[in-house]
Amino acid sequence: MTNPAIVPEWVLHEYQTFHDTVTDSTFPCYFGMKAENKGELRYAYLSHDDWSNLPKAVDQFLQLFRDPPFIRHGLFVFVEPEKGEQDIEYYRDYFWRILQYLHEEDPIPWPKESPRDPAHYLWDFHFAGEPIFAFGNAPAYKQRRTRNLGNSLVLGFQPRKIFKGLEGTEKGGIMSREKVRERTEAWDQLPTHPDISHFGDPTHNEWKQFFIGDDIEPLKGKCPFLHREGS
Repeated sequence: MTNPAIVPEWVLHEYQTFHDTVTDSTFPCYFGMKAENKGELRYAYLSHDDWSNLPKAVDQFLQLFRDPPFIRHGLFVFVEPEKGEQDIEYYRDYFWRILQYLHEEDPIPWPKESPRDPAHYLWDFHFAGEPIFAFGNAPAYKQRRTRNLGNSLVLGFQPRKIFKGLEGTEKGGIMSREKVRERTEAWDQLPTHPDISHFGDPTHNEWKQFFIGDDIEPLKGKCPFLHREGS
């Protein structure tokens, strides 16, 4: 966190809830648990009426990965909590509006070799030329408790670089994924969501696991993300 003296009280409260959750000894994602305990995670926050600091926050975060070896840092962005309880669709829409804003403000063109259509199985979100796995967490998750990290919508950002050696087709990636899924199913008391897979799976759309449902039903319809013209 930045200087607590200039951070809104709600951010400090939401961060504490986040910290207590991901450092629980039974929390499914041991990579996140380890990173938080070692101080390797990074944070930012957004108010409802001002997202202007987000592009800079993500760009500064990506500077951590300019040179190897790449520590598995993650960026978590807390959004100002709502005054009243909202449903999954509300937070999913909010999540995609933030990603769309980040894309519109990106000063670097989308890599030419990367698909622009989210329906393509190799599509991935990019910022500053870097492929990034983004995922949403929200208080509306009642069954999938692993996606409820407090009263805020929380966006997680992880550069693809940190998954080297843990890709879906690599032995290390397969073993790690199976362990995390077992722990997640125990926490959520639900089977792994059907939209969860690994990047590069030709039967999979990556965007669908950015904000999964609070159930066991596959997402339907088109991705809300629209690639801007001219990039």
